[in-house]
Amino acid sequence: MPQPAVWQLQNHDALLFDCDGTLADTMPAHYRAWLHVTEAHGLAFDEDRFYAMGGRPTRDIVATLAREAGIEIDLDHAVHMKETSFLAQLAHVEAMDPVIDVVLRSKGRIPLAVVTGGFRNVCQQILEHVGLADCFDTIVASEDTAKHKPDPEPFLEAARRLGARPERCVVWEDSDLGIAAARAGGMEWIDVRSFHKPQRVTGQS
Repeated sequence: MPQPAVWQLQNHDALLFDCDGTLADTMPAHYRAWLHVTEAHGLAFDEDRFYAMGGRPTRDIVATLAREAGIEIDLDHAVHMKETSFLAQLAHVEAMDPVIDVVLRSKGRIPLAVVTGGFRNVCQQILEHVGLADCFDTIVASEDTAKHKPDPEPFLEAARRLGARPERCVVWEDSDLGIAAARAGGMEWIDVRSFHKPQRVTGQS
């Protein structure tokens, strides 16, 4: 796993971190929350599909599943149900210690941002839970951009806010959509799945 030695940091303008599955091992809790919603509405959403859609905003996922099933759903209610169910599990979510270490050792040396497909208030609660509430210069959440991963707009917005050149940013991600967004933005990237694999809720491969 790459280590943020001072000389490495000096070669870059900023480090950009996804939140869920990157800073905190939230994905199993998110999937359990999704099952709470999808089972209540009779929607199919297996765990492989869940991971394939990682990085997309909750509302977009609900809308996609409802459209595919040919049913109408109160999107606001479904989103609230999902996020409430997730936050009820937050106390049991563990930090991603190798990535947390990178953040703590980089703070004050290089601009840092969180770029998440989640809601800002949920992201802030996750950061508080893992002890990173005051570590980042900016948070780009789902409310902040019109386009979302795999579009590069969220990462480019973070770079803009930090005054960083995209080609000199390093993105830490755990999803294919997030890595595609980083690549499309011309940024370097690190896939945290190379050293961490979250526990599966349903035991699927």
